Amino acid sequence: LQESMHAYAGNVYTSVVEELMKGKQRKFIAVEQEFFRLWWGAVATDVHKQQVHQLLREGRLEFVIGGQVMHDEAVTLIDDQILQLTEGHGFLYETFGVRPQFSWHVDPFGASATTPTLFALSGFNAHLISRIDYDLKADMQKNKKLQFVWRGSPSLSESQEIFTHVMDQYSYCTPSQIPFSNRSGFYWNGIALFPDPPRDGVYPNMSLPVTATNIDLYAQTMVANIKQRAAWFRTSDVLWPWGCDKQFFNASVQYSNMDLLLDYINKHSDQFGVTVQYATVGDYFQAVYNRNLAWEIRDSQDFLPYSTEPFQAWTGFYTSRSALKGIARRASSLLHAGEAFFTQYVRKRPAGSVCKCQALKQLQSLRWAVSEVQHHDGITGTESPKVKDMYMDNLMYGMFNVKKLMASIIFDMNNAEKNGEVYSYVYNKDSEKLGTVDVDQYVIVYNPLAWNITTFVVVSISHPSISVYDELGRAVPAQVQGSAESHFTYDLYILVSISGLSYRKYNIKPSLGKQSAFIGRSVKYKRKDITHGYQKSEHLLPVVNNCYKVMFDPNTNLMHSITERETNQTVQLTQEFLEYRVNGDVKKGPISDNYLFAPNASAVPVSKAVGLEVVFGNLVTEIRQYFYSNVTAQEYIYAMYTRMYTVPEGYDGKLLCHRLEQEYSAGPLEPNREAILRTSTDLNTGQLLYTDSNGYQIQKRPFKAYVNNTVARNYYPMVQTAYIEDNSTRLVLLAERAHGVSSQGNGQVEVVMLHRRLWNNLEWDLNYNLTLNDTSVVRPVFWLILGTKSVTNMLYRPSGLALGHRPVVMFGALAGDKQKLPRQLQQNSVHISPVTVPPNLHLQSLSIPGWKYSSNHTQQIRSVHMGKQKQADADFSRVLLRIMHLYEVGEDPVLSQPVVVNLKSLLRGLGSVLLVEERSLTGTWDVSALQRWKWKTAQSPSKGFYNNRESSENYTVTIHPREIRTFFVYFQDE
Repeated sequence: LQESMHAYAGNVYTSVVEELMKGKQRKFIAVEQEFFRLWWGAVATDVHKQQVHQLLREGRLEFVIGGQVMHDEAVTLIDDQILQLTEGHGFLYETFGVRPQFSWHVDPFGASATTPTLFALSGFNAHLISRIDYDLKADMQKNKKLQFVWRGSPSLSESQEIFTHVMDQYSYCTPSQIPFSNRSGFYWNGIALFPDPPRDGVYPNMSLPVTATNIDLYAQTMVANIKQRAAWFRTSDVLWPWGCDKQFFNASVQYSNMDLLLDYINKHSDQFGVTVQYATVGDYFQAVYNRNLAWEIRDSQDFLPYSTEPFQAWTGFYTSRSALKGIARRASSLLHAGEAFFTQYVRKRPAGSVCKCQALKQLQSLRWAVSEVQHHDGITGTESPKVKDMYMDNLMYGMFNVKKLMASIIFDMNNAEKNGEVYSYVYNKDSEKLGTVDVDQYVIVYNPLAWNITTFVVVSISHPSISVYDELGRAVPAQVQGSAESHFTYDLYILVSISGLSYRKYNIKPSLGKQSAFIGRSVKYKRKDITHGYQKSEHLLPVVNNCYKVMFDPNTNLMHSITERETNQTVQLTQEFLEYRVNGDVKKGPISDNYLFAPNASAVPVSKAVGLEVVFGNLVTEIRQYFYSNVTAQEYIYAMYTRMYTVPEGYDGKLLCHRLEQEYSAGPLEPNREAILRTSTDLNTGQLLYTDSNGYQIQKRPFKAYVNNTVARNYYPMVQTAYIEDNSTRLVLLAERAHGVSSQGNGQVEVVMLHRRLWNNLEWDLNYNLTLNDTSVVRPVFWLILGTKSVTNMLYRPSGLALGHRPVVMFGALAGDKQKLPRQLQQNSVHISPVTVPPNLHLQSLSIPGWKYSSNHTQQIRSVHMGKQKQADADFSRVLLRIMHLYEVGEDPVLSQPVVVNLKSLLRGLGSVLLVEERSLTGTWDVSALQRWKWKTAQSPSKGFYNNRESSENYTVTIHPREIRTFFVYFQDE
């Protein structure tokens, strides 16, 4: 970031603002807030700041999208998209009183159907995209269908539709080829240089300055391009983007040349047949809206995957840098927990010892890190190693801060000083296991979901004979077993049952005589050669819990089948690891890189022998499979750990029992290998796959045959969920990070791509160090759910959230006298009251944003004009609440019903609710004042504005299928 600021980004805003002030006709649009905020905070002078305020008032500088970044659309979770938009919008509204109303999503690699809904809910009037399949774009362009009204959500449909413009084949950059020069055209400032700007101000490839001798040639080139594009659209207004990546770092030379050119064309408009003007995106959409045409409606189909040429399918990035994808999601989950925990603390202990301003800074460091990594060259894995390291460092630093904050809140809530306790947060980045606990310690477990959960947390311990007790000194079900990771440590599984947004405290003590934790016993089976064809085994090895019976074949040590015990339905199911061996030499054909996946042959099985160990236990049974290159190899190349859980009487184990948890170990790979897991079943699926769109809705993915590159073009992003089904049975896969997924055969979730390591000699990739030589070991976790459609419908949405938001575990220890009984430790502690929503809702956000803006728009504009915003302190009284309905219309007879929620009683554990204001998705609009443009369609023949819902009466709101409702809540001071 700092390098980019130094090389060009800082100069963009400085020179653009100065140049806009020199000509009333000049305009500019700005998108990503991260760079703008860095400039505003560290570079802009007071004069620059006054000028920005003036330019915004005059409509000559326009913020579009307004998020921290232009987020990726394929591999990001909707919660994180909302976070980064809210982060940018909060800054813009607080600082300038402006609220973006148009999108400019020109660079993400494919377009998701969640995005139009996201932008409609944020108050946008129109949406703009560019990167869609090359062949589809050519067809839409020819038929003048690049503009339409998009109903991205099947359930929200017309209420959250949005007019969408797809850029033509020239995309978002100015066409740079000009017939009268071997330099590019219209880029008079040339190309940015790294790491330092040139001292003499001469940059590579600066376009020829406009002069009397070439102005007519420039004008002819520009007009010809405008007319070519006009033929592809229905109105005579043509959007002609001027700029590209890393442009306008010398706005003076840009505007001075373009001024001459525009004046010349307008003076000769009779001859050229066009007039031209500087415009913002808002100006363009206003002109199109004013034409009052009726537009076609597009349903919830998306534009994924994305190909630029027959052999360039951009489906590799769904998996690139899997470790970064995993950490980004874990950071997001921790932030969600930390925000809610801090909000509960502020409400419960307004005078507590944790400094609120410092806490807000700690949370903000993670908000920024999680927001920035959503960038379309961030979580996608399409950045250089140096930039990836920056994202990682920022995420780790933010996570460290939030863990520290949560530990200090626990410390204060438990009057820990009096009890002589010490809290720390031990974190081991390679796994969910949290460092090693010495016996006689406390484990504090916080449930970040607003439902009661029953699940296991795993803690690494150094000693097997232990007992676990709760706050009242009662024994807690637990199991100890030798760790698969190390011969010197043990895994302790603790069964936790915790109310919504609450924490519990468990004491781990050495067993003196009576052992309360069960011991898992390990049985090792002989390594099997799997190359000698599959002889059907007479005796299968069963592993059973209350929901499933899983059979393993002792001839191969591989899974054979799964039986769902309630319906007694058996599905044949086998899993194996394979690798695509791909080309890295551009002279030999298409290549795979960070972005592209270009298989030139089928994937090949990687192992010839499989080792098996089963750890049988009363609570947990873990099947450990090790995949070797041959029968005598020393080291395994892949591993799979499958865990089944048995829940004792008296616990609600529905979700826990109904999942097979699988953790895979893949890597380090050999160069130019792409690792996949193939799960094959006997379900008759007709090669139809379903995948989620950003964790928000499900998209149908029928297999499509293409002339070229069929395998790669049938990969789709799986952000959280993928499933296959036949008439009676569905197999669901849930993930905690994004992957590419495909069904290449009947009954196959053919592959989940797990990991990639690539090297190639494409000049572009070498210049930007984009060769993905990723030598890491990745450990993704999946949950498999098998059952009828009605049962899996009920299970997979809450399970997906439970996987994404696993409990946060903190450690405490007694510093002084170790003989105290656990029950004595709980006196003096402050309990936080649970917050619980019905099972078809999800409490998506509970936070104290700290924004200083007034939610009354007139007051906010007044205080911006008077410069009052600068002096105000962070506002700790405003709580941001977001609630999402998890189901689609008609998906389930019960769960798809609207839900009536009384916000006062929902939040009574936080205090007495005084006032509730319903807001737009990112909080900047009062919904009753928000009037989005309604565009004319065949179905609704008049344009106008969308009618907004009635305000909530008596604190009661009805939440309909798939709605996301956002509120500001204010409480009475205690």
